[in-house]
Formats: sequence, C-alpha cells, structure tokens
Amino acid sequence: MVAPAATCADEEVGRWKVTTTPSQRLNDVDLAVVGGLVQHISEDPSAAATTWRAEVRWSGGFRSVARVRDLPPVASDEPPALGGTNTAPNPVEQVLGALGNCLAVGYAANASAAGIAMHDLRIELEGDIDLRASALHPTTSLAGGSGSSPRRRNRISSAPATLLEGDEAPYRTPRG
Repeated sequence: MVAPAATCADEEVGRWKVTTTPSQRLNDVDLAVVGGLVQHISEDPSAAATTWRAEVRWSGGFRSVARVRDLPPVASDEPPALGGTNTAPNPVEQVLGALGNCLAVGYAANASAAGIAMHDLRIELEGDIDLRASALHPTTSLAGGSGSSPRRRNRISSAPATLLEGDEAPYRTPRG
C-alpha cells in the first residue's frame, strides 16, 4: 500500500543532508528519499563510499558495550558455556543479526523501488565458529585480510611491545 508521508524533516544520512517532504511511501519506505539518494549517487558515484563508526568499550569479563551515533548503547556478552554472564547477545549473534538486518534493508529498498508491496519478511541465519580462533587457542592469528583492519587500535596490555606486534605475535592485529 502506498501512503503519503505525514511530515517534513531534515536528517543527516552518512555525509548527506536529506530533506524529506511529504511523499509516497511503500513498505514504510519513503520513496522520495530513496530516489533522491539513488539520483545523487548516479550523479556523483564517489558519494556511494560511506564510512560508519562505532566505539566499543569493555565492561568486564566478556561484556562490552558498543556506541553508534546518538543511539542507545548495544551490549554484548557471552553465554555461560563460553564464560560469560548471558546478559546480551554475543558478538557472533550480533554479526548474524546485522547481516540479516542489512539483507532486510536491501530487500525493502529494492522491492519498494520496483513497486512491490511486502507483507512479511523473515530471514533466519546460522553461523558456525571455530572456538580455536579465540582465547582458547593462543597461537591462532586473528589478523584480518584487506579491508578488515581497524582504523585505530589502543594498547590495552602491559605486555612488552615485542609480544604484541610482529608476525609471531599471538593475537596480532593487522598493521595499518
């Protein structure tokens, strides 16, 4: 069902300022905003490259809290079987949820742009993890490939730098 939007608003989206005006909506997607974004990117392809940020702070044990934009914090913990206190989804569950959310956004955007009304969408994801790539196997390297390097890392250990850096370091992080 296509319905008119009720209000006007200005919103920061990535590096763009988008002004929404009363427009048509399908699947609760503002078609004017999506159309404007598509047009902007087609006119300036470099605008498609965006950067998103998060800050994660360790809270003790296997708990941490992620802060993104001005949204409420997102907690993370492990289940008791993995040494946690089960107060929040673990990071793997959060990655699966993030992937599912990303897919849902893509389906909603593409269906709406094509004029297709969605009545229900459910995405079930499952992932396997080898626990040897965690603290349970200290010789495993956690170095990522191209594009997975964190932009900034903070030293959090009193261990000598020679143990924290270099090719033979346990839990080394990608150099960048």
